[in-house]
Amino acid sequence: MTNQQDILSSVIQSVKLDDANDTLIILDQTLLPNEKVFLELKEMEDVWDAIYYLRVRGAPAIGIAAGYGVYLGTKQSQAATYDELYADFLKVKEYLASSRPTAVNLFWALDRMDARFKKEAGKSVAEVKAALHEESELIRSEDEQICKNIGEYALSLLKPGMGLLTHCNAGTIATAKYGTALAPMYLGQERGYDFKVFADETRPLLQGARLTAWELKEAGVDVTLICDNMASIVMKEGKIQAVLVGCDRVAENGDTANKIGTSGVAILAKHYGIPFYVCAPLSTVDLNTKTGDDIHIELRPSEEITTKFYAKPQAPEGVQTYNPCFDVTDHNMITAIITENGIAYAPFEESLPKMFKNNK
Repeated sequence: MTNQQDILSSVIQSVKLDDANDTLIILDQTLLPNEKVFLELKEMEDVWDAIYYLRVRGAPAIGIAAGYGVYLGTKQSQAATYDELYADFLKVKEYLASSRPTAVNLFWALDRMDARFKKEAGKSVAEVKAALHEESELIRSEDEQICKNIGEYALSLLKPGMGLLTHCNAGTIATAKYGTALAPMYLGQERGYDFKVFADETRPLLQGARLTAWELKEAGVDVTLICDNMASIVMKEGKIQAVLVGCDRVAENGDTANKIGTSGVAILAKHYGIPFYVCAPLSTVDLNTKTGDDIHIELRPSEEITTKFYAKPQAPEGVQTYNPCFDVTDHNMITAIITENGIAYAPFEESLPKMFKNNK
């Protein structure tokens, strides 16, 4: 069996900074599983495109890319004063913020970089740029530890030999390392839990098939790929004892936005009495968003479900399409929300704020 730690530490690193060459390096996830290509991005337009077109994806990875991106964009500034540099910083920040309106980690990372910039008021341009570099690296390193913590808490809810179902991709390529929903699977792999993982293909971009199945197989995890409409039968047959998913945004009441189809999996899990766990870094918890009704759901191009993965079109030319990228899982369908600071249970309006209070 391939050594899992080696896989995570060296083979799969989806976002990297080459500061010496002013370059953001990302694993192009749109080409997986057939090609493993790393893109070298120097222009902000290329960083924007990478986020928008899902070349870099996964809430934490988007945040890491945004932190590095706004740093590199500001580093390129020729400003001579703090105020001039901040004006250039804001232009880059606002531009990158327009790439993915649903992913709260994008805004979280950009706002964190903004806060660090303001903290350096009165310092030289060179000192501010150095501080932004440091902050962008902290976003990455902290995410690695966050994922490890989420994995440990999630693993405490699971037993060896369980069948686990996951939807979309919340793995190591979506984060700094370990992933969120996949973190307990990797930790379990290290510790001999012998999990049997079922991965939904996840329409419309097949991120479960192309990404989750790929990275779990690379790590030697027992993984079985199923189509989205097969989740019910594997649950009915007793093959699933827990569902673990990631998310892009958690509302104050515990409603969560994740890749389209997640809410359907939650409904099925509730019907079959299977616990449904959402693995959510606190950076995705937005207490200013009251309910899932307030979460903006972006619509994607029609080609993603009519032609994108086919040699010939698989739908009538000109047919109307509806292609939302996310859906919202109601809080009453969620067994628990697992964060890096602990496990939150309903009522989430009370438990989620306590997770923040655990921050030291």
